[in-house]
Amino acid sequence: MHTDAQIQAQLETLIDQNTGQAYGAVWQVTSDSNRIHLSLNLAYPAQAEHAALSARIKDSLADPRDLLLDIEHQVESQATQGDIPGLTGVKNIIAVASGKGGVGKSTTTVNLALAMAKEGARVGILDADIYGPSQGMMMGFADGTRPQVRDEKIFIPPMAHGVQVMSMAFLTTKDTPVAWRGPMVTGAMMQILTQTDWNDLDYLFIDMPPGTGDIQLTLAQKVPVAGSVIVTTPQDIALLDARRGIEMFNKVKIPVLGVVENMSTHICSNCGHQEAIFGDQGGDSLAAEYKVDVLGKLPLSLAIRKQSDAGTPVVVSEPESDAADIYQSIARKLGATLASQQDNQFTMPTIGMSDD
Repeated sequence: MHTDAQIQAQLETLIDQNTGQAYGAVWQVTSDSNRIHLSLNLAYPAQAEHAALSARIKDSLADPRDLLLDIEHQVESQATQGDIPGLTGVKNIIAVASGKGGVGKSTTTVNLALAMAKEGARVGILDADIYGPSQGMMMGFADGTRPQVRDEKIFIPPMAHGVQVMSMAFLTTKDTPVAWRGPMVTGAMMQILTQTDWNDLDYLFIDMPPGTGDIQLTLAQKVPVAGSVIVTTPQDIALLDARRGIEMFNKVKIPVLGVVENMSTHICSNCGHQEAIFGDQGGDSLAAEYKVDVLGKLPLSLAIRKQSDAGTPVVVSEPESDAADIYQSIARKLGATLASQQDNQFTMPTIGMSDD
């Protein structure tokens, strides 16, 4: 049997699959003749990795004693662009964006948020697609759901699946189009962001509208964003627009934490055959070009689409599925990547934007 010091030294060299690097000095070890008790202290949530990590440790140590593993985390607020004040009740804001519509950005946002909550984080979603809000439906809220209001001005975000959600869908009806010009749209986005009583969130995911327009620029100027995620499909036209999204975030000094390649392959619902109908390795080439990671690849799956439309996203409706496992992996890698960001404060560039 190994001594505590030997176990500690071996665990410090074990590779963290969420960072690709050795864990280092984040372990505490106590043992007796019957049991090894390990405490792992991370800067990102990883509760759903417990069983897999326990098995890896057991194989690595080759020790006959029982293994008890506790995974703990402490999420800290990360640096944001410029000197924008932090948002009350929120440690880190993450923008989920795409250069174009139709690539599954909202589906990725909702499942990523739910996956992060399953990892043990406190999570919220802001649906910033004012013209086409979809998070209300995807999270299973009934038509007509409205947030409670405190002091006639503060929204209390509705909860679903343990996640706090705020959306324009809660303030309009499905038959009422939002026919507003840019300043009204950005004003509405800022209002529902800053006048919502977010309750002690580790991560607030902002489901961005497609493109690089008014809301994106307002976000860069007025909202303390810790990082962004780019959602794309492998096809050339989607990658072209995704590049524009990455370039925009780079210009406004918001770190791109990684790329999620959606619809990577098509899975036949009858025979299970997989085919890369939208192209192959597109997300990899985009990530390599901008020196960021591919956080994960999702298939074009009928089940994912149906469950999102039904308000029961795959992460909660089929938690043992391959798709749910991919979302969990993406959530852990995203949290780990954000935690490892350099604590740099950026000076905001001047952006040509008028309130007129």
